[in-house]
Amino acid sequence: MLGPVILAASRSDRMRRLVTAAPVTKQVVDRFIPGEGVDDIVPIIEDLTARGLQLTMDVVGEDITTPEQAYAARDAYLALIDRLALLDLGEKVEMSVKLSMFGQALDGGHELALSNVRPVVEAAAAIGTTVTLDAEDHTTLDSMFAIHEELRKDFPQTGCVIQAYLFRTEADARRLAAAGSRVRLVKGAYKEPAEVAYQQKHEIDKAYVRVLRTLMEGDGYPMIGSHDPRLIAIAQELAHRAGRKLDEYEFQMLYGIRSEEHLRLAAEGHRMRVYTAYGTDWYGYFMRRLAEKPANLRFFLRSMVSTG
Repeated sequence: MLGPVILAASRSDRMRRLVTAAPVTKQVVDRFIPGEGVDDIVPIIEDLTARGLQLTMDVVGEDITTPEQAYAARDAYLALIDRLALLDLGEKVEMSVKLSMFGQALDGGHELALSNVRPVVEAAAAIGTTVTLDAEDHTTLDSMFAIHEELRKDFPQTGCVIQAYLFRTEADARRLAAAGSRVRLVKGAYKEPAEVAYQQKHEIDKAYVRVLRTLMEGDGYPMIGSHDPRLIAIAQELAHRAGRKLDEYEFQMLYGIRSEEHLRLAAEGHRMRVYTAYGTDWYGYFMRRLAEKPANLRFFLRSMVSTG
């Protein structure tokens, strides 16, 4: 399987240098990451919302090694919120954050990440939107969930992400499927050991359905993060069985992947939110998109051949 190999490469400095230096890389990256700064991304936001879609914005960057970099990440999100305020789009545009970007892995990282993310959540609430805490590798999750719980005391709309391939997730889903919660379910895109995570696709898919059923039957707001047509159909059926209306859950997909499906779901009346990343430190995000789906890797390799 190529996925684990690509995920390992996402942590390799040598591979980072090779991929970022390749002339073709920029045009392929643009498929998934449509800009480097706020000015680049505003036209994308305006276009997608005009098409009936909603967005969650991610300023990419995870390899934080100093508190100063973490403060800069916080400020990048605050600058984004300042621009979103001018667009007056309310709940149509929210934000996703990785706590590693706010200094979670540094000494005293839990407190540092909490102190950096709180003003972002507060500023988002002030303009009528919210923030979802992205899940990262399994070693970070206890900290992420603790920060999520702390933020929800003042900002109950703060969301979080759970990953179907982890053994712990079914228990996490039961705990989180409570009134007022917002939970995005994804398959998972980090290289995890067999001691903590399912390794085979069919096992992950079965776990995804079990967890999704828990969320749909609970009292929270499920956010279905998947591009898999079969899982999307299952999600619709589970929502119907649970008696959920179309505004009581939503689908989320990545920018640049199955864009026609985004529009189809929105046209059917579903809430369809496009996960849209931007920024200069795109390497880790890009490599995980390649690892998630063989078609993404084939697209990249074809582009290298056709322009080489």
